[in-house]
Amino acid sequence: MLAAFSGHPFLAELALRDWAEAQGINRAELTRLSGDEVTPETLEPLLAPSLFGGGGVIVDLSGVKPTRDLMNLLAGAQAPALVLDVTSPATRAKVYEEHGQLIRSPNPQRPGDVLGWLVPYAKGQGLKLERDAAQYLADVFGNDLTGIASELNKLHFLPPGTRLNAETVQEVVGREQAGDSFVMLDAATAGRPVPALEQLGRLLRVGEDPFRLLGAVVWQYSLIARCVGLIAQEGGRVSDAAAAQRLGAKPYPVKKALAVARRLNEAQARRHLGRIAQADLDLKRGHDPARVLQRLMIELSG
Repeated sequence: MLAAFSGHPFLAELALRDWAEAQGINRAELTRLSGDEVTPETLEPLLAPSLFGGGGVIVDLSGVKPTRDLMNLLAGAQAPALVLDVTSPATRAKVYEEHGQLIRSPNPQRPGDVLGWLVPYAKGQGLKLERDAAQYLADVFGNDLTGIASELNKLHFLPPGTRLNAETVQEVVGREQAGDSFVMLDAATAGRPVPALEQLGRLLRVGEDPFRLLGAVVWQYSLIARCVGLIAQEGGRVSDAAAAQRLGAKPYPVKKALAVARRLNEAQARRHLGRIAQADLDLKRGHDPARVLQRLMIELSG
């Protein structure tokens, strides 16, 4: 009996649990193998029922490159063989589907995708999580769904009727919402230095390296400058999809870059690029990183 589970590791594990329960399989009775333990020699005796009707295994293929012999053993399993194969490439997927079944789970990566998973998941856990609280968790934890689920478990211990808004959830979690460098640049170029500096402060407080942060600003602003040129070339009318195709970049960052670029002209973009270059030089000369970046945000807001 072969069943494989792909997708986000946390969701694949949940799918395995639910599938095993539906089949009447007690996971506690199954041997679990991972890493260097996953070999044909270790696996073979676990794939046949014992004299007392037992047997069975959970195989975690994370970081494992399974050999043909190992896959052949799984294909011929007589006892339950539950395989966590989060990537499940086509060759292995074919084995699972021909000799058992492959249960695919989502693999949310971007904040919007995480949010789309989180809201119904929290509801299923009996938690009336408000939208701003869900957004806070998605921003803080990213695609760490295990971390999010752990924090949701804590919320069950709050007094009944507690409003689960962002403020309450942040008090429980105890982590500041991470900043967003595109939001920082958006605020700065809109002439709003205070929110730009707030975003910068968040990024620095959560441990963002100033050199890496400036590197992100350089990359993002180069994309913004290219968008400024494209807007001018197209007479001010260019869609997100068309811009992404023309610039050979992914749609999500292009969409954010266009939002900033629509407020700028070529002369402003050139001035801003010069200020960014000066900030880069100041960092390399050993000037205080926080002050350099703070000054840059103020200059970009002028």
